Amino acid sequence: MLSVNEYFDGKVKSIAFQGESLPATVGVISSGEYEFGTSKKEVMTVVSGALTVQLPGSDSWTRYGAGDAFEIAANASFKVKADVDTAYFCTYE
Repeated sequence: MLSVNEYFDGKVKSIAFQGESLPATVGVISSGEYEFGTSKKEVMTVVSGALTVQLPGSDSWTRYGAGDAFEIAANASFKVKADVDTAYFCTYE
């Protein structure tokens, strides 16, 4: 079953589904700056575009382009900046 979610007044949209081994989402983040929270461990892969990310506990920002992935622990928050509309794939453990 697919589930569609919208965040930040529709500027972030995702479709949740059950992947082969883990729950997952695919989505698009419109240009802007956002803060997300996690309830499970997440691995986010940029599919198209780029995200500049401030991971939990870090003061620095790192840019992730298409094909790059980063991991966020459960029960944490992280910030992202998108200069262009950016597509992602995320799995949850």
